Amino acid sequence: MLREILESFGDEVVVIEKPVKKNLEITRYLLKYRDRPVLFKDVEGWEVAGNVWSTRKRIAKYLKTDVGGLLDLMTRAMSHPRPFATVGTAPFLKNRSSDFSLLELPVPKYYPGDGGPYFTSAMIIARDGGFVNVSFHRMMVLDERRAAVRLVPRHLYSMWREKAEGGEELDVRIVVGNPVHLLLAGSTSVAYGVSELEVASAMSEVAFGEPLRTVNLGGIPVPVESEFVFEARITPELVDEGPFVDITGTYDVVRKQPVVVFERMYHVDEPIFHALLSGSYEHYMLMGLPKEPQIYESVKRVVPKVHGVRLTEGGAMWLHAVVSITKQHEGDGKNAILAAFAGHPSLKHVVVVDDDVDIYDDREVEWAVATRFQPDRDLVLIPNARGSSLDPSGEGGITTKWGVDATKPLKGGEKFERARP
Repeated sequence: MLREILESFGDEVVVIEKPVKKNLEITRYLLKYRDRPVLFKDVEGWEVAGNVWSTRKRIAKYLKTDVGGLLDLMTRAMSHPRPFATVGTAPFLKNRSSDFSLLELPVPKYYPGDGGPYFTSAMIIARDGGFVNVSFHRMMVLDERRAAVRLVPRHLYSMWREKAEGGEELDVRIVVGNPVHLLLAGSTSVAYGVSELEVASAMSEVAFGEPLRTVNLGGIPVPVESEFVFEARITPELVDEGPFVDITGTYDVVRKQPVVVFERMYHVDEPIFHALLSGSYEHYMLMGLPKEPQIYESVKRVVPKVHGVRLTEGGAMWLHAVVSITKQHEGDGKNAILAAFAGHPSLKHVVVVDDDVDIYDDREVEWAVATRFQPDRDLVLIPNARGSSLDPSGEGGITTKWGVDATKPLKGGEKFERARP
């Protein structure tokens, strides 16, 4: 559970003992300690944690690998999902209530222009026959029991729409406060019919030697390690959702989105609410890391030797990437650029480098661009391409994508080598 996870981080955790308000005040601390976990002991009577998974190193250590191994771990889990286990009970079942108010929970309003308090770390679990879908969805609290839920047109949206068109509601479970393998799995883009619980289970088997454990809650499997669990239903009713600061640190637009009604709450003893600050390093990690395997697999189809993929923090781990390859033919660098754009359609800029460049070191990447790139021959421009709606410089999601081939030529490449002692 989250308390044990935080304790495992030792002195890295910043503990805020004094009372902190959930409305705007919590944000100041999360911005001050951007790359350190912060535990608030008293947010209007609740314990709250943020920046929990704000660095690659911390995520990798928890999953018993290194920074470079994260890509392999997630890629294998997405390619080879494993069954999750069902057990008889879970710690969150100890505390159950139908008499609660969302307004009394420590759901923060992060920025002054936000449309209201937002659940940001919550994942929604829904079932379609034998298929169980898990995905991240921000939810703007409307009143004591209702929130507006942002549904991107993917799997959960399809499940909701099928119900809504018949005037029905979609039964769901909402979970808050989860281990990172479940959070990463919830951001993956696997095919409909492949459960993100099974992706998380595959990561759990590699990291911890056991599958993800769940408990059956009204016909829907729920991870036993969740801090808060809510029984809820997504209705056909639509309301305004937003504005909201998204991953780029800029405000997303207001949209008509479905209303979700919270009916029952469960939580562990002394629960910790996970506050995921929008536009923070933790947001970057949990939204961006699961896209790196998609880019990796796409590039690998055109260039056999792909050594690493990194969505960069400077690009909000959404719009900019670096890819490391070994060229076998001239032109492989440009093919890798095109494949990277295909693997993550929101990607706007990619730099392709050789395997002697550390993609996790911005200085090394810039050095490769400075010494191995010429704009007249190595720049790829793709105008009027579909990009990310979160990029404020685009127009209606249309952008110009640009790639930089910063790889050495196969012939005469020795003059591009760095001197070694």
